[in-house]
Amino acid sequence: MHVILFRHGPAGDPDPVRWPADVDRPLTPKGIDRTRKAARGLKRIVNPIAFILSSPYVRALGTARILGETLGVSTVEPLDALAAGNSARGVLTALGRLTSEQHVILVGHEPDLGRLAGVMTGAETPLPLEKAGACAVVFDGAAGAGTGRLLWFLPPRILRRLGTKGDHAP
Repeated sequence: MHVILFRHGPAGDPDPVRWPADVDRPLTPKGIDRTRKAARGLKRIVNPIAFILSSPYVRALGTARILGETLGVSTVEPLDALAAGNSARGVLTALGRLTSEQHVILVGHEPDLGRLAGVMTGAETPLPLEKAGACAVVFDGAAGAGTGRLLWFLPPRILRRLGTKGDHAP
């Protein structure tokens, strides 16, 4: 199983007047653009993805939908365990229901995704992700704590660069 951890793209600054609940804070126009470019880069390096699981926060779901459109993945599902502040246990439980042949993307928040990557790989410290950055963890069987291997870890600028590779200016 391959699990790609993807941090949501750049979102609006917390503003209780505009978004009384932090869960409602959306991606900015710049965040949408950067996420779309990073998704194009991701498309160049991933195997077919079975589905995308996302934090239920608006900015994460927006990111997940952009990834789905770009990668041709029709199934994007919210997973409460990916909401900010949750532990890795709920995510690993959800992954335990999948077959070992499936490839999945998890969209969430920091510091939670970094901690999750650390738990999956048995790292002693978290592996923090930048906004619209990603890493891949591969498991020989079912996903579990300490049983994954870090396959790659890419900041958003590299993903965006991969997404434009081969593009030519007019």
